[in-house]
Amino acid sequence: MISSTMMANVTLPNIFGDNMVLQRNSEVKIWGWANPKEEIKLVSGWNNQEYKVVANNQAQWELHIKTPEAGGPYIISIKGYNEVVLKNILIGEVWLCTGQSNMEMSASWGIDNGDEEAKNATNPNIRFFTVPKLTATSPQNNLLGNWVESTPETMKNFSAIGYFFAKHLREDLKNVPIGLISSNWGGTPAEIWMPEEVVQNDAVLLENAKKLNEQEYGPRQPGRAYNAMIYPFTGFKIAGTLWYQGESNVGSLVYDKTLSALITSWRKAWQDEFPFYFVQIAPYKTGSNNFSNVTVRDSQRKILKEVPKTGMVLTSDISDTIDIHPKNKKDVGIRLANLALAEVYKTNNNIVNGPFFKDFKAEKNKAIISFDYADGLYFKNKTSNQFEVAGADGIFYPAEASIKNNQVLLTSKKVSNPAKVRFAWGNTVQSDLFNKANLPASCFITE
Repeated sequence: MISSTMMANVTLPNIFGDNMVLQRNSEVKIWGWANPKEEIKLVSGWNNQEYKVVANNQAQWELHIKTPEAGGPYIISIKGYNEVVLKNILIGEVWLCTGQSNMEMSASWGIDNGDEEAKNATNPNIRFFTVPKLTATSPQNNLLGNWVESTPETMKNFSAIGYFFAKHLREDLKNVPIGLISSNWGGTPAEIWMPEEVVQNDAVLLENAKKLNEQEYGPRQPGRAYNAMIYPFTGFKIAGTLWYQGESNVGSLVYDKTLSALITSWRKAWQDEFPFYFVQIAPYKTGSNNFSNVTVRDSQRKILKEVPKTGMVLTSDISDTIDIHPKNKKDVGIRLANLALAEVYKTNNNIVNGPFFKDFKAEKNKAIISFDYADGLYFKNKTSNQFEVAGADGIFYPAEASIKNNQVLLTSKKVSNPAKVRFAWGNTVQSDLFNKANLPASCFITE
């Protein structure tokens, strides 16, 4: 072994390679290995600037380099005793797409119009990096994989939501290249996607994680996917994260705490409070408990208030309650893109959110519900039977609902003093309340 170490060459983690996209207008970190005390010179192709650093006695080096406005292709050369040249590099927007099977799902799985979309997927300005499925008991320094351009072949097996997100961003941001890193594993709970110590050091999360061992499918131990599938590229500069997961946490009463902990831990690892946008899981018939799915969806809604720079897109109107993998992935990608275009890129002034519960007040026998993003509230079928009210005893009864001044007014003959309200409260209930952007309201229950 000794001789090979003495001849150590400059090497980089695989996340840095030909065809990659680097985040524009920012300072990006590039790192790798070399002989201890070896001097490394990096030259960035867009301005021929030279950066120098000396590898430490652990044989590691890192550099922070400035990136320009969107453009390319460029080359980057990194020289020590040897030279590594990275080719066909674009500068643009980099997003991480992650979660379980609905984010992993590609055109090859059979999405709506998948073949047609794949045929038209040739776009050298969209680049993909797929992280292979792996677990590890400790954080890893590298992972397999490489950056590729979007072609009918590469798109077919890449996250469909990610691809449609990128395609829609490009329509709005015109000439900005998009790089997507996809790190997904079907059937996995959120706990395996965050550092193990985050779960171990939180009594609520730990207690909840112990219940996961009863399920058979895929990895269950906290930290295992994070160590192998996220940690190796923490620090690779991203614009934000798209997350679609929750089906494997159905039944949890603390999913908001779980996902909040994950978001916080990733931002800490990246040292960057990047935007984190997630998809509310689709209404679906889950087991015998009529509320196990809706409880997770309501937890997802609560995260928006609990964690800054988060956003959620709803799918209840574009999903199918008998298919846990809804085939319409294009609209999900477009909704996520609209969120980013409105909040990050400020190019979209339309309403990009469905109505979210804001507050509830009781006036005599009437409950008055206010929503954020309530412009043009309407019921899909003119009337709604999805609202319920309860008095102090907590027993819910169907309520008669009407809309006035973009608020919903509720009454029930059985409840003279409303104390609690819930909406679309059932695993398979697809919301019937929309705003003028034709986006559905989220289910909710008042505390």
